[in-house]
Amino acid sequence: MKSFLFKISILVLVASIPLKAKAQTKVAWQDGSDKLIQFSGVVVEGDSLRPVPFASVMVKKSNRGTISDYFGYFSFVAQLGDTIEFSAIGFTSASYIIPDTLSNNKYSLIQVLRTDTIHLNLTEVYPWPSKEQFKAAFLALQLPDDDIVRATKNMERSDMKQRMAGMAVDASINYKYTMQQYQSKLYYAGQLPPNNLLNPIAWAKFIQAWKRGDFKKKTDKKK
Repeated sequence: MKSFLFKISILVLVASIPLKAKAQTKVAWQDGSDKLIQFSGVVVEGDSLRPVPFASVMVKKSNRGTISDYFGYFSFVAQLGDTIEFSAIGFTSASYIIPDTLSNNKYSLIQVLRTDTIHLNLTEVYPWPSKEQFKAAFLALQLPDDDIVRATKNMERSDMKQRMAGMAVDASINYKYTMQQYQSKLYYAGQLPPNNLLNPIAWAKFIQAWKRGDFKKKTDKKK
């Protein structure tokens, strides 16, 4: 809503400027001093009519002028026939000549600035005083392993087994073991728990593991 009201006010101001231009007559100043006027206006963008804040509004070849405020508005004292230069970062500069046939001491203007793209020259930055020193340092540089090489080394089976053997049990495994113990107690509630010393299935598994040499392999690994 605010942007709509701002555009309407600009259009009204633009429409009022030609009315002032139609009544242009030679100024008859009573005191005979320099032909000073209060020069005011708004600096806006050409494509969206949005205000251009902090634009430079200077009289050509002089130190007189001002800058626009946050809303693009400016106002200062100028002379008839002055050439006003408008400039802002990111916009193409523009100029306007104040007419010398005004009938009063006030004049308003809406200045439109077109956006401009600034191309900077290529700058090469070297950390060494000369290209020869840079070449010698580059050839003597020993780069570390890249991410793929480090990941391949970390994924070796021997290293992973060693890490798994020294890794503590996480919360999910502890919870699962606790629930198994709790369910086992509920299953054998009101009776004695089974003794594996008298379990033939357990003895059969033990004998098979002993024949395969499972216990021997574990002893060799510990040595």
